[in-house]
This record gives sequence, structure tokens and C-alpha cells, in this order.
Amino acid sequence: MTDACPRPTRLLVDTAAIVANRRRILAETRGVPAAGVIKADAYGTGAAEAARALAADGCDTFFVAHVGEGVAVRAALGDATARIFVLNGLLPGTEAALAEHRLAPVLGSMPEIEDWAAFGRAHGAPLPSAIHVDTGMNRHGLSLVEARAFAARGDLVAASGAVVVMSHLACADEPDHPLNRTQLERFRSIRPLLPGLQASLANSAGVFLSPEYHFDLVRPGVALYGGAIRSGEASPMRPVVTLEATILQIRDVPEGESVGYGARRTTTRPTRLAVLSVGYADGFHRTASSSDAGGGGRGVLHGISVPIFGRISMDLLVVDVTDVGAAARGDRVELIGPTVTLQEVASAMGTIDYEVLTSLGRRYERVRA
Repeated sequence: MTDACPRPTRLLVDTAAIVANRRRILAETRGVPAAGVIKADAYGTGAAEAARALAADGCDTFFVAHVGEGVAVRAALGDATARIFVLNGLLPGTEAALAEHRLAPVLGSMPEIEDWAAFGRAHGAPLPSAIHVDTGMNRHGLSLVEARAFAARGDLVAASGAVVVMSHLACADEPDHPLNRTQLERFRSIRPLLPGLQASLANSAGVFLSPEYHFDLVRPGVALYGGAIRSGEASPMRPVVTLEATILQIRDVPEGESVGYGARRTTTRPTRLAVLSVGYADGFHRTASSSDAGGGGRGVLHGISVPIFGRISMDLLVVDVTDVGAAARGDRVELIGPTVTLQEVASAMGTIDYEVLTSLGRRYERVRA
């Protein structure tokens, strides 16, 4: 499927690869269910399409960040049985919207729990939720002391509608980090206090730590979209996105000329440059620019590496195609894909796979496999 309006930059999304990546996770967990984390528009790949594909393959639990994301996913699925959890919890005044669209908040503070329980009482029955316990990230979640106090209040546990108890690993992409084991033990200390609730600790990287981290439900996110599992290592997952930009113009530039904003890159030979219709307004970050001091990302044209030349601007970037004999206006240059991996692009930008994926803009022609 393609957009009706032709666009100069194309983002190919392999939805089948998302499904295959979840199956890869399931092979690792050996029977423990894997939810689909589809927040941030399924990491930039399209939440509605990802949700439908995953649901068709048997996924019945999804995690989003905001209520609005949950509403959109519920509409896309049209399935009353699928569970959709809202990770960012219960904002004041959102109770009715959550209930209407059958969304379950991930509750991470006592005020949230009290408010959700009160809303359920007012409507005659508890409504489903998850309880987030902080085990060492010091972000969202009940402290261990709060979690124990909550677990001791059977009436409040019942009124909260809790069906899942969960936590989040801070350093799972570093397998030897001591905090992984600390968080595991802390989570183990809370789990028996809330019997009958599904327990969930492992994110994408946590799945690959060891089976101890799997519990009753794993929550892969970036792994579904081809992201790296361990810091500094190639991803074992199938690539999902390919970004291709069209050459608008080929220009021959003599030696000694500067290129782009700030005149930071200078030709050192007669150079053939290709101007591509993509820039930081499309989420291709300026940090992948190059200068005379070095650095910069690259593309691939006709199987040949073409380095980014000079600063990336809002709508355009330039690559050096001097070594590509057949470069022509209208050709497409791979900027992310099977040759220029997501991990390589993230490294060139000085960031992580997550940020690259979630920054991909809306000006692309989106093509789905």
C-alpha cells in the first residue's frame, strides 16, 4: 500500500517483519506470552497497522503510552477482548475516557490507585489496571515500601482491578550490569504479595537476559521494530524500516569549495554531489552531518557507499557520489535499511535506535510490505 500523493522520500515498513520479530521473542520465552509495545505510533512504524498484524498473529495484549494512543489502537483493532494498557498511568480527569475505550491504566502511585478504585466503585465494579512497582529505575512506580503497604490492603487491591504487576529494567541492554540482578530480586520480593496477578518485568533486552526475567508476560518494544538488544551489538532481529531519499539534483563542484550551512565541509577534489530531498524536518537528525574534521553518516547508491557531505539542513542533505558512475536525478539513496543499519545510523547521529525510529516524520511516502 502506498500514499496517494507522490513524495520525494520513501519509508518502507515491513509489517511482516514486526510479526516475525515477535515470533523470535516467543521462541526465546518458550511459552511465556509476549505483549506488543506499540507506543509512539509503534516506534514510528504505524500503530494501527502494527496492532492489527500482531493481533492477527495471536497477540492479545498491547501497551501504549497515552490515552489518545490507546483510543486509536482500540479503534484500529475493533476487538473488545484485546487488552490495552496505558503506561503513563492515570492523569486526573481521564477515567471516563479509559473506561469508555476499555483501556487499563498502569498505576504507579497511591493517588492514582485510590482515584481509579474510587472511579470503579462509583461505576459499580472494579475496572482493570496494572500496578507498576519501581525496583531501581526511580521513574514511574510505587516504591517497595508503598507496594508492600498496597498489597496489605486487600480491599484496595480488589477495588483497583489490578490484573498485572510490573516493573521496568533500567540496564537490561548491559547484561552484566549489577542493577539487573538487584531489580530481579526486588521484583521477586513483591510478586508473592500480589497472588493471582500476572507478573511482567522483561522489556526487549530483558527477554534475552535469562528465563528468570520472563515471569508471566514479556513486553518487547524496540525489538519488534528491528532495534538493538544489547548495547554495542548488532541486532538479531529482522529490519523493519528502509528509508530512501530521491536525488533532486547532481552537481559538479570544483576542489576547494565549501558545501552547506556554515561552510563546514570543503571539497578536496573535483566532487560530484547529489542533493537529496530529506532533512531534519523529516527526523533525519542534523547530528549525522559531516565537516572537514570528520564524522557524518552515509547512504548507499547502487551498492556503493556515499558519505553525507556537510551539514544536514531542514529539507535537504548532500551526499558525495563521485565514486558512483551511474548516479542520476531521480535515483533513490538508501539512508536506513538492509545495508545502512538502524544501529549504524543511530551511531552516526550520536543517539539510539529508539530515537531514530520515533523521529521518522510524516512527510514520507509510506509503503507497507
